[in-house]
Amino acid sequence: MDIETLRARHPDHWMRACAIRTLTLDAVAAANSGHSGMPMGMADVATVLFEKHLNFDPTAPRWANRDRFILSAGHGSMLIYSLLYLTGYADVTLEQIKNFRQWGAITAGHPEYGHVAGVETTTGPLGQGIANSVGFAIAEENLRARWGSKIMDHYTYVIAGDGCLMEGVSQEAIGLAGKQKLSRLIVLWDDNGITIDGKVSIADVTDQKARFAASGWNVLSCDGHDPEDIDRALTAAKASDRPTMIACKTHIALGHAAQDTSKGHGALTDAAQMAAAKAGYGWTAAPFEIPADIKAQWEAMGARGAAARAAWEGRLAALSPAKQAEFARIFAGDAPAKLASVIRGVKKAAVEALPKLATRSSSEKVLAAVNPVMGETLGGSADLTGSNNTKTADLGVFTPEDRKGRYVYFGIREHGMAAAMNGMALHGGVRPYGGTFMCFTDYARPSMRLSALMGIPVVYVMTHDSIGLGEDGPTHQPVEHLAISRSTPNTLVIRPADLVETAEAWEIALTQKTTPTVLALSRQNLPAVRKTHTNTNMVAKGAYVLAESVAKRQVILIATGSEVEIALKAKDALEAEGIGTRVVSMPSMELFAQQDEAYRRKVLPPGPARVAIEAGVRQGWDRWLLGERGREAKAGFVGMSSFGASAPIDRLYKEFGITAENTVAVAKSLI
Repeated sequence: MDIETLRARHPDHWMRACAIRTLTLDAVAAANSGHSGMPMGMADVATVLFEKHLNFDPTAPRWANRDRFILSAGHGSMLIYSLLYLTGYADVTLEQIKNFRQWGAITAGHPEYGHVAGVETTTGPLGQGIANSVGFAIAEENLRARWGSKIMDHYTYVIAGDGCLMEGVSQEAIGLAGKQKLSRLIVLWDDNGITIDGKVSIADVTDQKARFAASGWNVLSCDGHDPEDIDRALTAAKASDRPTMIACKTHIALGHAAQDTSKGHGALTDAAQMAAAKAGYGWTAAPFEIPADIKAQWEAMGARGAAARAAWEGRLAALSPAKQAEFARIFAGDAPAKLASVIRGVKKAAVEALPKLATRSSSEKVLAAVNPVMGETLGGSADLTGSNNTKTADLGVFTPEDRKGRYVYFGIREHGMAAAMNGMALHGGVRPYGGTFMCFTDYARPSMRLSALMGIPVVYVMTHDSIGLGEDGPTHQPVEHLAISRSTPNTLVIRPADLVETAEAWEIALTQKTTPTVLALSRQNLPAVRKTHTNTNMVAKGAYVLAESVAKRQVILIATGSEVEIALKAKDALEAEGIGTRVVSMPSMELFAQQDEAYRRKVLPPGPARVAIEAGVRQGWDRWLLGERGREAKAGFVGMSSFGASAPIDRLYKEFGITAENTVAVAKSLI
């Protein structure tokens, strides 16, 4: 359908959609950067979605039962900024639109969660939004089953482009969604056939509709510029018992000289071409000006959701005070009051029994105590449940037949799992954790980075955390992965040494609100190193003195996780030679860095030689080895400088020199 026909048949709709197109042209031109074509092409779809289907209230952007709208094609950010401004979100002002992509503006180049009310997730890395949406839909299904449809009953809508669907994570996501029959998930595919390099056909021949259908989705099509056809498809999608993909056939950069070309993907800033496009739209208003009648129509769309929200608030108020308080707690992300006492109970039992356990098994023991009192936890594993020890007896399995189940079999989809967990955390009301091998953080890395960037408390249960996994060899033995995780801003990495430290690590992870946690857990059994009970969470200090020197202190051994036992053995040997040795357990460098300088210097005073012991690479250790003020101590490192090998664990530790004997030799060489 050409522009003249569209204007003639649907004049009011046309002008509302053109408000998006012209704001996009003006903002991108003012910034002299951005992506004009997608918002211009999907303006009709977005207009129909917001006018007739999306349940939202700009005056209450965090309303728990709102429909979620995810712009997976985040490069087209002016689409969502235009929608939020037009419908009346208070923080997206015209001034913010004018300062698109500028320092200090909330209208960043790609939409960022936490910066803008109405932006449900950070997108831009293609495929992340559609993969997040699966987590949103899982959370909605689980909460609806637990709280009833009067309290939780909404849809998740996604706009995704060709690039999103080419990314591998999209297949992980749609396969999981199809298996789980997430019928409240609706993806609107911007089928414009264009990428940065040219037509999609130069790189891809995938029949996307067939791919979604093969993955268990309901598949529909519509003319992405015909409001009646768009409405028809959305209405049909909501009636399906499966997730739905709507192929919206569109023209990128509709009405511009760059329409249907790769140039239309990027910043369209030529003044004459912009003027011609606006003239073709029938748009006569000045730059950044939205005529009052058109703005009023958009604001009426925004006002439509207030009644639904008020009715929902009435239903919530009809619950018992205890249930209202519980609902408020889980959506605030607060841990239950019982958590602290449960953790104390695990710690007390541990120091009484002094079990020799792999920390992955210790983690399972903690979860078995925590999950019954923290009903919002939603666990899972990427096909390694028996190895990650992430499933406890009380959880039940989340399936189409049992939406109350709190354990998700993610399949061999590490990236999809991490992205879905981001979506669950962003939805609210659930606390996601998921497991795989530490080495396979490589597969999950893009979504783990976004957990940190968005500031959401996803828990990554990463087991088999060193060469200690043994015979599976270097393909599965992480050596650089602790350093990679630690180098990611706003990420807590905790590598506990025994059951007590693991319990404390979980307490920290489950009380975070703005930071994800990576739990690095051993495959091999480890002896108990914390043998005296204290209510204090020592892991929360990041590092602490585990064993003090007997003779005059000459050496400080610093270790994490499975190497703490090696440090203790080395201490005994050094002390036998009259060399006073302190052992410091450092389960979390990030938490230690957060302590005040006085505490840090008390734990690691200048003077004594320092040796770090960790079955990983040295990167990240020098701050603590050399001293924060530089050269405060002679330093050595016992760890890895290469990939591992396939052999039994004892042979590996001996061959790579991660032993008490080698630690003693390194320490003695420094004094």
